[in-house]
Amino acid sequence: MQFCSCRLHQACRFSFKKACKCWRSFVKSRKTTLALAQAYDALGINEKSVKSMPFEELAMLMGSSTVLEATKALLDRFERRVTLCQSASSSSAENIDHLLKRLVTPKRKVPPSRDGRTRVAAKRPARTSETSRLSRYSLRVALCAYMILAHPSAVLSGDGEQETLLMESAANFVREFELLVKTTLEGPGSASRQPFLDAAESCSYQKSDDVAGQSKFKTRLVNFDKAWCTYLYRFVVWKVKDARSLEGDLVRTACKLELSMMQTCKLTADGRSHNLTHDMKAIQKQVSDDHKLLREKVQHLSGDAGIERMDSALSDARSKFFEAKENGSPLAAPVANVSTPLSIDSSGKLPPSEVNVSSETASSSTSPVNLPTENEQMVNEMLHEDSGVIAGNSNDARTIEKDFQDKVRDTMEKAFWDVVTDSMKGDKPDYSQLINLVKEVRDSLHDLAPKGWKEEIYENIDLEILSQVLESGSQDTQYLGQILQYSLDMVRKLSAAAKDDEMKASHDKLLSELAASSEDNDNGVSSFVIAVIKGLRFTLEEIKQLQVEVSKAYVQLMQPMIKGSAGVEYLQKAFGDRCGPPANASASLPVSLQWISASKSIMDAEWREHLGSLSVLPAANHAQPLVTVLRAGHGAPTAAVPSAGTSGLPECKGEKVDKLVRVGLLQLISCMEGLQLESTPESFHLNFLRLRAVQGQFQEVIVISTSMLVLRQVLMSENSKITPPELEAVISELFGALAKLLDNSPEAGTEEIVEAMMSASASAGSLSDAKIQARRQIITRGLLKSLQADDVVFKKVSRAVHCAFRGVVLSGSGAKGQKLADAALRRVGAGKLADRVVKAAEVLIRVATVSEKVHGPWYKALA
Repeated sequence: MQFCSCRLHQACRFSFKKACKCWRSFVKSRKTTLALAQAYDALGINEKSVKSMPFEELAMLMGSSTVLEATKALLDRFERRVTLCQSASSSSAENIDHLLKRLVTPKRKVPPSRDGRTRVAAKRPARTSETSRLSRYSLRVALCAYMILAHPSAVLSGDGEQETLLMESAANFVREFELLVKTTLEGPGSASRQPFLDAAESCSYQKSDDVAGQSKFKTRLVNFDKAWCTYLYRFVVWKVKDARSLEGDLVRTACKLELSMMQTCKLTADGRSHNLTHDMKAIQKQVSDDHKLLREKVQHLSGDAGIERMDSALSDARSKFFEAKENGSPLAAPVANVSTPLSIDSSGKLPPSEVNVSSETASSSTSPVNLPTENEQMVNEMLHEDSGVIAGNSNDARTIEKDFQDKVRDTMEKAFWDVVTDSMKGDKPDYSQLINLVKEVRDSLHDLAPKGWKEEIYENIDLEILSQVLESGSQDTQYLGQILQYSLDMVRKLSAAAKDDEMKASHDKLLSELAASSEDNDNGVSSFVIAVIKGLRFTLEEIKQLQVEVSKAYVQLMQPMIKGSAGVEYLQKAFGDRCGPPANASASLPVSLQWISASKSIMDAEWREHLGSLSVLPAANHAQPLVTVLRAGHGAPTAAVPSAGTSGLPECKGEKVDKLVRVGLLQLISCMEGLQLESTPESFHLNFLRLRAVQGQFQEVIVISTSMLVLRQVLMSENSKITPPELEAVISELFGALAKLLDNSPEAGTEEIVEAMMSASASAGSLSDAKIQARRQIITRGLLKSLQADDVVFKKVSRAVHCAFRGVVLSGSGAKGQKLADAALRRVGAGKLADRVVKAAEVLIRVATVSEKVHGPWYKALA
């Protein structure tokens, strides 16, 4: 009996050792949930830490292999624990497979082989259901929650309802995830945090603590899974919306490239073009390559369905282009309407929308027929008297598609010079393109030169001699170098004398570099080709710059005439050529019609309020209280009414069109949403950037006024004994800081504004670190709340700013308008901003008065 007991004891010890060995092996290979949680916790990723990281640093951290591996392992373990918990409770987890499938890249078609047969992929072993199963907790989506939580504006493309719900669900998921990790780290008791061997040898193992801890862990696990399901659903909804928006952008870009190529290459309905030049062929090739890249992106984003939508949109674009071309419609010019099925309205439906597509030809001298020209921009700048300076970069206001057009133009230029380079390589180089370029240099100089120099230019740039030299195959740069040097000397003679030294230095440097290049480069292109291309490109750029300067000088000579009736008549004729006569205004100017209708509905009310303000104007010289919600015992200090040294710009006398235009412009810039070209009346396209700038000033005045109010309220709530002079000194310091900040950094955010408020408040007296931190939190909360569109403070401040702008716009920028602006702003303690309002409103008055002269007949037809 004793022998049996001994053998049983030995068997138990053997089993125990074997179990310990297996446990150590498991801990080493797969690790415990506690070990995985500790590895993740060591990363230091939590709600507090990610919010303090810059976006780029956080993105790099989330992409590191250490973070990915540790997070993936922990999420997979939590998934197994969820499965076990559901099995033990005889229930099943929420089925989210339909959401997980949305995260997978769409399947791609197998591209056919060159002989037309479908490729047959190599056979692979069929994946088991375990390997093909989607992870319940997607790694990248989980980490994306931290990105959304820390930098929502950088991750999300909008601020609509879907984005708000996604941010809320992401915050809840992160909170539950971190609680689950914390529960895992704490464990049911101290014993549970020891290795299995220690626990077995320990006599203090608490079963009741273990049961309670397991119950707590299970509860956290269930809450975590629910938060994940909600977050995943919101993420997928947002992803689908964002993917559709991105797909729409890609499809529209493809359509724009296609239309640009069709217009430039003058394609017929059968897809052919007569007399294609080398640069046109290069454009076709470049567009074809760009289309391939766009198709790959659409395929990756939306799969085969996206490709079908893209093909349909391209087909519709071509059809409408040729239809408009046959009908002689302006649509066949550089502006065409492209139907795209990918615009999403607020309801989530996909209505067909029209996209304005504009493009330029490869020649820099041609201008789009349906868009304002450079000359129109120059004349418009003169009429608005912008300090007598002609806007050299007037392209900026030409169209909202400027970035796209610049990209197309750069692509075309690169393709063109690549074609020229390729034509000069090989055993049988083609110099026809080179000769044509030299001819362009000669003809351009001939057009710019005075009569006495024209014959000399033809003698020194002899195309016949150049052709003979090139056809001899000697690739001698001597004669071509003489042509380049003569051309550059002529450009310098024709340019302003003030630029002579600078141009001579740059020209000599170029010629020295060309003379120094004598060996083949790595690409196998001879030094002759490199020198020719570099020299010609530089010369043509210099000539182009000279042409711009000559045009500006010519227009400046005509400036006195243009500022009179000639400028108005020129713009009026150009607008009529583009948009048709006033009789057709309701059809040709749809946005202007809508704008006029909206202005008419509020014009009388605004005018009555304005007259009411004028009737009580003498009372405006007295201080008025702050807005009710922030009133704290002191009124706003009296601000000096701006002195009217000049009569200022004219006031509105009540004439219908004048009143309509001024009130309408005021409504455009007082809208909180950024002004877009497509929603801007056609008559103001030339002044789009002006209106955007005034809108920015309008919003800056609101921000500064609100910040001053919030700081005033905070300081008075902290110290009711603060004297008005002390308070005014702080507010004055804040005004100066915010004005400087927003003038230098228009994109400044809440953090910078709060920092300026804290810096200004420091002069009110020293505080402990705890009180300073409390003040910062109060200021931040108060500012954010007061800048919400539905907040009563925001409504009152924005209304006061609107009234201030209205006072100047309708009463002119003289003494009367300045007093109205000052009176309106002092109601919210922002009298210091009156000068900024007057300057910004003056721009609106100029735009209104010029537009009435130019577009008056169209306004009368629409009104």
